[in-house]
Amino acid sequence: MRHKTPVGTDVDALAALFAGIALKAAVPIMEAYSRTVAARFKADLSPVTEADERAEEVILAALAREAPGIPVVSEEAVSRGERPNVGAEYILVDPLDGTREFIARNGEFAVNIALVRDGAPICGAMYAPVAQRLWFAGGNAFGVDAKPGENMPDAAHWRALRTRQPLKSGLVALISRSHLDARSEALLDQLAVIERRSMGSSIKFGVIAQGDADLYPRFAPTMAWDIAAGDAILRAAGGMVLGEDGAPMRYHADATGYCNCGFVAWGTPSAAAADF
Repeated sequence: MRHKTPVGTDVDALAALFAGIALKAAVPIMEAYSRTVAARFKADLSPVTEADERAEEVILAALAREAPGIPVVSEEAVSRGERPNVGAEYILVDPLDGTREFIARNGEFAVNIALVRDGAPICGAMYAPVAQRLWFAGGNAFGVDAKPGENMPDAAHWRALRTRQPLKSGLVALISRSHLDARSEALLDQLAVIERRSMGSSIKFGVIAQGDADLYPRFAPTMAWDIAAGDAILRAAGGMVLGEDGAPMRYHADATGYCNCGFVAWGTPSAAAADF
């Protein structure tokens, strides 16, 4: 059975709801960031901290209250073996994307919440607590500055996001700080790239969406909750995320356990390489 978005809630309103929840989830993250926090390793050898878990508690409680009836797939819950049955519509949550960056204390981590419908990310929110930068989108993409724990800023303060046309001199590429892979490097070597910027977590999607870079290749493994929110924001801002088949990324619950194929995020579809 297909789950419906709450009555009276369109995707732009739902994106704003997710954004407000992300702001609240940042409070326990920043409290933990202010002190020494121990990390442990999950079965897949990825790190997890109390910040991931406490932020997830905030998000799941808020979603149960504000968006009841929509299944929620959340990273830490899945790692505990909690995998809900989902239909055509479900919410993806990464309560702390960039745990390695959190541990390294470089500030490049984010809270991600997205709604997937029929395999496509139709709205999402992404919040970088250290930068105090919030990106969110449904049919339209917006950015706004906000502090952790604040209420969602009034719409008068939102700035519409739009990707840019590449510079005549060449492309600015964002690359993973912790997971740069050889295939991504090889692709960049084939393109007219004039600058490479290393950056952690999904915030790279926001940087492209706001017109400050042109592409982000990633062929090292990712999970659906890592990128769905950023994908939704980038699509609404005029960009696209192409999978290895050259088609827009799709998000389906299957035997891969929400694992993604490789992808390239592009700010301008006309600049997208036809074959990578």
